[in-house]
Amino acid sequence: MTTATTDSVTVEQLLGMQRRMHEIRFFEDITKDWFSRSLVRGSTHLGQGQEAVSVGVASALRAGDTTTCTYRGHATVLAQGAPLDRAFAEILGKEQGLCRGKGGSMHLTDLSVGALGSFAIVGAHLPVSTGAAWAAQLLGTGAVSATFFGDGAANIGTFHEAMNLAGVWKLPVLFVLENNLYGEYSPIATTTANTRLSDRAAGYGMPGVRVDGNDVVAVLDAAAHAAERARAGEGPTLMEAMTYRQSGHSRSDPATYRPAGELDAWLARDPLLVCAGRLRELGAADAEIDAVREEAEKTVHEAAERALSWSEPAADSRFDDVWENR
Repeated sequence: MTTATTDSVTVEQLLGMQRRMHEIRFFEDITKDWFSRSLVRGSTHLGQGQEAVSVGVASALRAGDTTTCTYRGHATVLAQGAPLDRAFAEILGKEQGLCRGKGGSMHLTDLSVGALGSFAIVGAHLPVSTGAAWAAQLLGTGAVSATFFGDGAANIGTFHEAMNLAGVWKLPVLFVLENNLYGEYSPIATTTANTRLSDRAAGYGMPGVRVDGNDVVAVLDAAAHAAERARAGEGPTLMEAMTYRQSGHSRSDPATYRPAGELDAWLARDPLLVCAGRLRELGAADAEIDAVREEAEKTVHEAAERALSWSEPAADSRFDDVWENR
């Protein structure tokens, strides 16, 4: 597994990433509370513990780049810069939501920041990012498309199809595999013969790297290198980020299948704790680190209050943006 040093970031940059991770964590904590109070429309899948992957990759991207992600996609869309209040509003089904309340938790989208969407169908988004990368290549924009998916999706046909085509055409794609050890409720070893999934990259003519997905600096370094390769016309990279979801697959999953001690071991390496340690290495004071957390909490709670106050969609708008093919 590749590691990184803090030489590649400044205190200011790392504080910014720490703040964004706190915002995502508070966002999901509130979403979980709302779900328990039946305020959330539809299901929701949380990713507490995986924030460093999205924030690290997003920090390596630039304006004009795009992302796609799974139904566990709050972190990716928020890391791209989608507004907290409109993301909350979407989960609540409000008119002011990112998709006017019609997408919900599993379909957050904000084209204005390059977030092409969260996809509820496992693996369906990988070809979309591959297509976005092909468009960037044809148009010569220099843009990169990053697609986030789990270890379970690595056994879906579209994973292999997208990887193969991206390798053949040397498309500017960053395949970000968030390996949280479980495909829904199944431990990876029960469904996959070789659990080092970055090894699969060789079969498609691209580099495969495995990084500590709970260390935002390690993720940033790997993603920055992959994006640089892609912009230089050297093709895609498969980045396997080893991480862990701290809760169950969905709100109905108590995650009792996890072995004793596993959760505690990963909680000790929470991305927020790891980042705080990195900040101390750079000389940041505890007061600075605490202030970032407090500012993030205030910002997120204010955004949540705004979203709660916004209006429900009008009944006669329910068929807007809905098409039927005959």
